[in-house]
Amino acid sequence: MWDEAVTGYDFGPEHPMDPVRLALTRSLINAFGLDRDLDVVAAKRAGESTLGLVHREDYVDAVKAASADPASARGAYGLGTEDDPAFAGMHEVSALIAGQSVGAAEAVWQGDALHAVNFAGGLHHAMPGSAAGFCVYNDASLAIARLLELGAERVAYVDVDVHHGDGVQATFWDDPRVLTISLHEHPRTLFPGTGWPEETGADSAAGSAVNVALPAGTGDAGWVRAFHAVVPELLAEFRPQVLVTQHGADTHFEDPLAHLAVSLDAQRAVQVACHELAHAYADGRWVALGGGGYAVVDVVPRSWTHLVAVAAGREIEPSAEVPEGWRREVFARTRMLGPGRMTDGRWPVGWRGWDEGYDPADRVDQAVLAARRAVFPLRGLLA
Repeated sequence: MWDEAVTGYDFGPEHPMDPVRLALTRSLINAFGLDRDLDVVAAKRAGESTLGLVHREDYVDAVKAASADPASARGAYGLGTEDDPAFAGMHEVSALIAGQSVGAAEAVWQGDALHAVNFAGGLHHAMPGSAAGFCVYNDASLAIARLLELGAERVAYVDVDVHHGDGVQATFWDDPRVLTISLHEHPRTLFPGTGWPEETGADSAAGSAVNVALPAGTGDAGWVRAFHAVVPELLAEFRPQVLVTQHGADTHFEDPLAHLAVSLDAQRAVQVACHELAHAYADGRWVALGGGGYAVVDVVPRSWTHLVAVAAGREIEPSAEVPEGWRREVFARTRMLGPGRMTDGRWPVGWRGWDEGYDPADRVDQAVLAARRAVFPLRGLLA
């Protein structure tokens, strides 16, 4: 899913969410020739009825007003804040990004595509009635809501952004048709301060929210171990009809806004795992979204190009050299030197399966066990 206009999602030159990350990702996808092996589609903006599947009417009206007159936004509805400064055209471009994710969901559900990717999406912090955490409209929630509207009875959402997927969890807190799983840095040390293992869904949907709160400093082996210790068993039990995943690249050790120590290679390993899980448990139906990521040259374009390649069935070897033409473009746009290879030198990623034993002194294992104990019994599984 791509429309050049999504690069207009721009909070200003001092804001960490630089839209150059989107342009450079699109360009790197082209540099590897991946666009020859997939359909590139531009969906229309989400209209009011679609936005209304998740967002309150008064909030959408507030976004429109702030979009028309950015100076009028002074913090109400989370708009005009340091995290979410208002800018001209904000409603239009936010609705466009949402429309790309909704279009991706529609294509997968209707059988027009088996996999669909919107790396401009994954804006998972936006709430039904407010902006938050660089997110205006919650395209992930809107995609899931559209799937439910189309008749889906079970949708699984897996979020591996470094920040908790709080907006998606909140939207479907009381809906047993949606299973939300978030692996993130512990809320004690990172925004938004939610995502504790005890957050397991409303009484009417007990066990529908899953949170793996990982300690700061978690690296490749622990991160991949935590994913495999929680996600596959839950998907096997839930049997989703569609898998929606969010692939924020801000788990990376170079990211300036968080404290995990994950490599590009581990991110790729989890992308591959999500692809395999979609085929194992969701008849291959997979909607993959972007998310956070603020190392906008070294990390984000490579990570999301790998994601597109996995979805296209054209996996890029980690050892592959980054095309020189793209590196020249990076320098022209940013005056920074681009990376030379599609790896951080950590492939293949080594990790230990949960069935190989639990170490009570290991903080990652403690986080995994806390999540399993909180949710697995509610779903009839052994913790």
